[in-house]
Amino acid sequence: MSEARRDENTSTPVVKWPRREIRWDAAAAIIASLVGLLALVVAGYTAYIQRQQVSAQVWPYLIGGNSGNNTELVWMNKGVGPAIVKSVEVTIGGQPQRDWKMVLDTLGIRSAAYHQSFLNGNVVSPGETIHWIRFAQRRDYDEFMHLEQRPDFRVTTCYCSTLGDCWRTGFGAAPRQPVDRCPAVPESRQFHD
Repeated sequence: MSEARRDENTSTPVVKWPRREIRWDAAAAIIASLVGLLALVVAGYTAYIQRQQVSAQVWPYLIGGNSGNNTELVWMNKGVGPAIVKSVEVTIGGQPQRDWKMVLDTLGIRSAAYHQSFLNGNVVSPGETIHWIRFAQRRDYDEFMHLEQRPDFRVTTCYCSTLGDCWRTGFGAAPRQPVDRCPAVPESRQFHD
């Protein structure tokens, strides 16, 4: 207990409290916890920065367009990582098309000779060009391109990076847009090139 005594200069009693000991083990535990928390925050931030750097190193950029020889449509990966193509949809007037034969029939191009490559379900390497459809005759290509430029002809492709970042792009569609993930496209809407 504390003992009370009177100060010599005043009549106020002075209370002397017992001296408390510093518990160094408790102080060390608190400091260690704070250091551990700080290390956890730094590690989390470092992992975030590393993921951003890796994401930039595997970033694909898929572009669809006409080739330089004016007889084909191509897809090019201008990015630095592979583009994993999850889905391809082709519609004419809002109606899904299953394959190139159906597209050409719908457009009224009956006797065109062409070669095709697969895009749907493919992995397009950095710098790779997929010759999606190549016409044997320039006149067939010209007829196709004349019709292809109609606003009701749409190609939409969804692809992802190796880290799972995804984008949608296409001919006649909105510019490349990031998406959380590629939506599941019903089999009846999938383009089987």
